[in-house]
Amino acid sequence: MRIGLKEFIVNGTPYVIRSAENKDAKDLSEIRLQIDGETENLDREKGEAFIDVQGFEQLIKADTENKKNLFLVAVVHDRVVGFSRCEGNPLKRFAHKVEFGVCVLKDYWGYGIGKNLLKESIAWADSNGTRKITLNVLETNEKAIKLYESFGFKTEGVLKNDKVLSDGKYYNTVLMGRFNK
Repeated sequence: MRIGLKEFIVNGTPYVIRSAENKDAKDLSEIRLQIDGETENLDREKGEAFIDVQGFEQLIKADTENKKNLFLVAVVHDRVVGFSRCEGNPLKRFAHKVEFGVCVLKDYWGYGIGKNLLKESIAWADSNGTRKITLNVLETNEKAIKLYESFGFKTEGVLKNDKVLSDGKYYNTVLMGRFNK
């Protein structure tokens, strides 16, 4: 599915959020790799589950054609700096919901990019009949948890000792959901 382009200016930095396009595949492959190396808040170590340009081209095509999926990018000065995806499920028992994921380059934290990717994803989901958005977040990512809560997400469960980080310690994954009645 596609949405219209939205423009933002935060802390004097202009950026746009729009649907991913085929031309973004190279940038997406590169920044996903970079982001995975900048934070432990995500599921992957740098280089794990690498998606090449063709992989992103296929993903963009599939998400554009599937009315239950949404792939957004955040662009600053013609450079992709973040992205989000909502992925639906073709099974009837799960067709009412999508799973949301987001990542933003560390240099662009604090510009509301993640917040606006989430906001646009929620608006899309609410307008197309999606009843529930789910997501997973690392327990130590308190800023993200507060953001999700401010948009109506509730903690639905906790996966205990779910991830082991570079310090060798185990951390919980918080499962959150937002139901649109």
